Amino acid sequence: MAHEKNVLLRRKFDSMNLHEFQGKAILKKYGVAVQEGIVVDTIEAAVPAAQKLTEETGTSWYVVKAQIHAGGRGKGTVEETGSHGVVLAKGIDQVEEKVAGILGGHLTTLQTNGKGKKVNQVLIAQDVYYPGPTEVQEFYMSVLLDRESGRNVIIYSTEGGMDIEHVAEHTPEKLFKEHIDPRVGLQGFQARKIAFNLGLSGDAFKNMVKFVPCLYNAYVGIDASMFEINPLFKTSDNKIIAVDAKVSLDGNGLFRHPDLAALRDKSEEDPTEVEADEAGLNFVKLDGNVGCMVNGAGLAMSTLDVVNQVGGTAANFLDIGGGANADLMASALDVINSDKNVKSIFINIFGGITRGEEVAKGIVEAVKRVTLRAPIVIRLDGTNAEEGRKILAEAGIPDSQLTSRPTMLEAARAAVALAK
Repeated sequence: MAHEKNVLLRRKFDSMNLHEFQGKAILKKYGVAVQEGIVVDTIEAAVPAAQKLTEETGTSWYVVKAQIHAGGRGKGTVEETGSHGVVLAKGIDQVEEKVAGILGGHLTTLQTNGKGKKVNQVLIAQDVYYPGPTEVQEFYMSVLLDRESGRNVIIYSTEGGMDIEHVAEHTPEKLFKEHIDPRVGLQGFQARKIAFNLGLSGDAFKNMVKFVPCLYNAYVGIDASMFEINPLFKTSDNKIIAVDAKVSLDGNGLFRHPDLAALRDKSEEDPTEVEADEAGLNFVKLDGNVGCMVNGAGLAMSTLDVVNQVGGTAANFLDIGGGANADLMASALDVINSDKNVKSIFINIFGGITRGEEVAKGIVEAVKRVTLRAPIVIRLDGTNAEEGRKILAEAGIPDSQLTSRPTMLEAARAAVALAK
């Protein structure tokens, strides 16, 4: 049973994003100093949470943050109230009002593709702009894999709080990279180099030298694909803390971390992609109107290309893999059917290990089970393709529901014509 669960975890996720409060909890386990906060999902819980935070940290002002899987929350806008996604409550008496302006609303940011994401939770966090002997500073830091060099890399900048793409384009001299040799890991001199390049000295320098290896250990320890801290904050009393935490987990490593896999928030994902995951399908939703069902990732990419070549746009990437049974076909059709933008369905199958007649039987049975919203055009080739085409022709399915074409190009043209 444990082995079966591991296989499922390997299958389900390519990557998985965490909320800020979840990322910070992980960082704390690895000794990383973070901006403390308490997450709530009701307005009634807001003031008690703020009071508890005051008892624990002494803060009297509170930062209220929407918890969605998107960056730019501070500049984003809640459709229903006009509130930003990150706001400051200057006292306990403002907390409930600020939470009410965000919780339950739909927050639109530059990373939500013009669509608002519903805010189901908010984080009430301590204010870190308290007075002290030095000025506060905001930095940027992330850890991720540099595929070109085959090494992990720490990317950092003095320009915290800004989009790193903007920094790279307009002030590239303020962007630094530190590659980590996987044979020896992060070295002490590298942490000191990072602190030096950020212009730190004294206690702030020492605290940054402690912060960097803890952050890197967290990244490696949980099999993350990215850790982004923006802003990374130097307080007025020279503490170094993570004010935000954007974390993506590598789906290939989740079988080692079932506790982290349990943190998945499906409400943040496209419902169609969630349904496909649960059916064991490799699916990515796109913006077109031709639904595509293909066996094999390479053939799927070629199918998207040929649909585009003949003037259409694909509604999805859907790879059913090597299976062709009726259950899998029905699940795939259900997933495609759930997209209201789909006007035609292009099934492009090349039989190899999976034989053509098995594919045809699976399609016939699936069509009987699923109420189709769009007509199907199928191209079947490869092993026992002729037998498969014969089964489809004799199945009694009306041409208005399912038609067959001998080549991928002809089938794509037919599917695009139907979609238009």
